[in-house]
Amino acid sequence: MSQKLTLDLEPKRTLKFWHIWALGVGAVVGDGIFLLMGQGIAIAGPSSIVSYMLAGFSQLFLIIALTEMAVAMPNAGAMSMWVERFMGKSWGFLAGITFAIGWIIAGGSVGLALGKITMWYFPNLTGEWWPAFFAILFITIFAGINMLGTVIAARTQLYLVLALVGVMVLFAILGFKEVDFNNFTPFMPHGLEGFFGAIPLGTYAYLGALTLVTAGAEAINPERDLPRGLIWSSITFIAIYSFAHFVLQGIIPWNQVTIESSPFTVAAGKVFGVAGAFIMNTAAWIAAATTILMGTIYATSRIFYQQAREGMLPKFLGTIHPKTYTPVNAIIVIWAATIVLILIGQINPDFIYIELSNQLVIAWLFSWFLALIAGVIYRVKCKEEISKLSWKQPLFPLFPILGFISIVGILYGSFISSLMTLIRGGIWLTILFVLFIIFNKNAFKDKKEKEATNESTNFN
Repeated sequence: MSQKLTLDLEPKRTLKFWHIWALGVGAVVGDGIFLLMGQGIAIAGPSSIVSYMLAGFSQLFLIIALTEMAVAMPNAGAMSMWVERFMGKSWGFLAGITFAIGWIIAGGSVGLALGKITMWYFPNLTGEWWPAFFAILFITIFAGINMLGTVIAARTQLYLVLALVGVMVLFAILGFKEVDFNNFTPFMPHGLEGFFGAIPLGTYAYLGALTLVTAGAEAINPERDLPRGLIWSSITFIAIYSFAHFVLQGIIPWNQVTIESSPFTVAAGKVFGVAGAFIMNTAAWIAAATTILMGTIYATSRIFYQQAREGMLPKFLGTIHPKTYTPVNAIIVIWAATIVLILIGQINPDFIYIELSNQLVIAWLFSWFLALIAGVIYRVKCKEEISKLSWKQPLFPLFPILGFISIVGILYGSFISSLMTLIRGGIWLTILFVLFIIFNKNAFKDKKEKEATNESTNFN
């Protein structure tokens, strides 16, 4: 890793379909499924199964609505570049940076969760800082894997995701015979309020699958593999997690589920004993690990890299290592920011798990909202370009409409009882927007001069 970093290189195209599929499945937020599902069950009871399915389909609607642009404009910046093309540089910056900020927050919260999950294997370690130690240790390892090369990170992700999928499928199939259907009544113990209250938790659990749109610059065949990877990864995690959720609910009565430990680990231990609990806790560890490996570190570093190349962020973030073809500087910055959040979370868990996690949802919803608008504009203004695509969005404008409805519904469900959280989100987004305009005046000036030169050339 001693060679000089350079701005002249671009990432290599090394990702195949299975790598992209694993990126989508593995980027689903691990602590949302394995640790926070207990909270969803406590709120909605057995109806949380449907709540989480609706959240999963909301993610699928967004994916179908945005895949068209991923195919047409495959690049590391993804929504940042799409929005910039149709809505301007400042909105493009916000679309990309908010998605990246959301992933850094996720890295902090999921990283700390990873540390806590690791503690299950070491019950004799009683110091309060051990979870942070393990979190920082594995974040550092994952950052190193990403620095070594995209294909190495993607293969690691693939193997981990295959193991995760295998464990969840086996749990669902073998545990099905232990299901007690009496545990599904009452189906809505807290009525519609509880049912709808669990949907935002399900949304948090399924956040992240859109991460793989940032793989466009490194996919060997983006026109073929990106849409397949996006859609099939969504179908995979919706089907597997819904089935496993059903079995979990049938094994443990909803009013006996706690948020102190993973309900999946408790259910596996109840049915299969200590060995089952060990295997399921390992699955929870893998879920958190894959979220960080190719969510926080991979996706965010690619957005930082692309925005730096476009003059939106400092140039040093846009450098590529000549041997590994990875944005090493961006990875280091993300690694450092994630560690800071882990340390903050260790001192004040509520700040990272409540306030910052809510800001994560706001950041991603904002990014997706801008991307959906860009997608609609693209459909309306670029019909000739769309006609040449190998994959086209079906039933337009159905999925953008469903995507907008999902975003509004998630915002309502998440923040109706916490309006100040939403207001704080609006404040930091506004500050970010103003700061970008102030510090990027030259970029806007250069763009205007370039446009004027092009118009003059065309006129002559």
